[in-house]
Amino acid sequence: MRYSDQIVEEVRSRNDIVDVVGQYVHIQKKGANYFGLCPFHNEKSGSFSVSPSKQMYYCFGCGAGGNVITFLMKYDNLTFSEALKVLADRAGIKLPEEDNSPQAKALRDKKQILFDINKEAAKYYYANLRSRNGQKGMEYFKERQLSDDTIKHFGLGYSNISPDDMVVHLKKLGYDDSQIIEAGLASFDEKRGTHDKFWNRVMFPIMDATGKVIGFGGRVMGDGKPKYLNSPETPIFDKSRNLFGLNYAKSSRAGYMIICEGYMDVIAMHQAGFDMAVASLGTAFTPGQAMILKRYTDTVILSYDSDEAGTKAALRGIGILKDAGLKGKVLDLRPYKDPDEFMKAEGREAFEERIKNAENTFFFEIRVMESRYDFSDPVSKTEFQRELAGKLCEFEEALERENYIEAVAARYNIAIDDLRKLVSDTAARGGGVRQVERPKSGIAAKKSPDDGARKNQRLLLTWLTDEPQIFPKVTKWVTPEDFSDDLYRSVAKELFAGMEAGNFSPATVLDHFTDEEEHRQVAEMFNTNLVEIETKDQRRKAFRDIIYSVKHSGYERQKKELALDDPEYLMKTIQGKKELEKLSHADISPDD
Repeated sequence: MRYSDQIVEEVRSRNDIVDVVGQYVHIQKKGANYFGLCPFHNEKSGSFSVSPSKQMYYCFGCGAGGNVITFLMKYDNLTFSEALKVLADRAGIKLPEEDNSPQAKALRDKKQILFDINKEAAKYYYANLRSRNGQKGMEYFKERQLSDDTIKHFGLGYSNISPDDMVVHLKKLGYDDSQIIEAGLASFDEKRGTHDKFWNRVMFPIMDATGKVIGFGGRVMGDGKPKYLNSPETPIFDKSRNLFGLNYAKSSRAGYMIICEGYMDVIAMHQAGFDMAVASLGTAFTPGQAMILKRYTDTVILSYDSDEAGTKAALRGIGILKDAGLKGKVLDLRPYKDPDEFMKAEGREAFEERIKNAENTFFFEIRVMESRYDFSDPVSKTEFQRELAGKLCEFEEALERENYIEAVAARYNIAIDDLRKLVSDTAARGGGVRQVERPKSGIAAKKSPDDGARKNQRLLLTWLTDEPQIFPKVTKWVTPEDFSDDLYRSVAKELFAGMEAGNFSPATVLDHFTDEEEHRQVAEMFNTNLVEIETKDQRRKAFRDIIYSVKHSGYERQKKELALDDPEYLMKTIQGKKELEKLSHADISPDD
């Protein structure tokens, strides 16, 4: 539903961004703003800032930025309307009733339409499973020992064997081919036209943290390929930033999360009462998923298959957990392959015992390392001890390193003084310490140097919002038309108009943009700060240089937009040059 600007502004203004963000992120006051670790990328130093005066957040590391509504949209993957409803409830504001007519539905934004399509698909698959067509799907779930309550709880379903069953159903509801394809439920080729992505499969709805269906996983019935098929990436489904079962696991009171590989592992664990289980979505565990888990817990137990591939996945996962600042453990399920198989063979109590005895990640790593050496061979045994010393060097804190030296010495029957000396010698040599490979943080490298003209425009917009008293001095030389492109001019027009009226709010500007990239750019415009200004002369020079740059870029843009045969071309060009010449010799300051 589209809400009026007045309602949106009332909701936003009655939800202080510091209070709201502080419920999700630990932030501390430093100067005029608050700072903490960014929840949208993996970082170790706090570059995430929240401004009470601007009612905006901005990360100087990854560039994420916006107002309180944007924050909730990005943090919990909500639509604009959903985020507004959460904030309205928080502030005790009653929103107008949503209109569910076809006309109102057509006005919803793209993401909401995709949510609606996925919801309808989940309902259809769910009904199919209980029909005659879905009998073999139901038999599969019963063979896997799932109860009716569990099947219902996870909304499990079945996709019919017909290759266009879902497309026909969704088109009857008024959705077109392009929307169904964009939702990840259909594909197109010249031979078959628009056809179902999933058919003859048991279906696992994938939900985000709020319980909205964002995609599907499907297991084929029979010997078809691929055995498992997942929804493609869509505007509402990012595999690297979602986890299967999180919508339930986030409410667990266990105090920790268990991450495993497959949907059935999660479902079997929840059925047995282990409601803290989640799974990655057809991809390896990612830093983004670790950051999501960090919202709900500080301890994660890795429960991967006990084969070689599972061991490699666990080793990689340990590094990701460390980089995210999470405590990790590893579940030993041997001789069984996975949690589902273990649970069927040993039962709930035995599984709970394995959880209690989950292995310290360091000891898991050295146990895997140990398997590569022959302890009956003195040369091989010595090589193991050297590698072990290098591993102990990775502990930066002396006390923690000493505690592990003592534990390792006892475990491998090594004289503690000898091990301590070997660790010291290894650290002194430097070359003996292997750098642990860690996944990248996910911050995209800048593709090119920041455009100088735009940066100066951003500097001016930030300066104006930080010090509104300089506005009369700026307007002597600069107008919104001097800004380089449509987005910058649009923001400048709102800022200038608001300052003239005496009621400008940077956070309000963001309500006029729906695209995430535009949000990022607008937030950056109000968070680009000058550095190394220590004296009044430096401040005066920076102000003059910025004003000149903005005016010059406006002149160049307007000159390009004029046709050479335009009768006003010569007059406007000469006039623009005169203004720039006058400005270059003017003595202007933000403080006079």
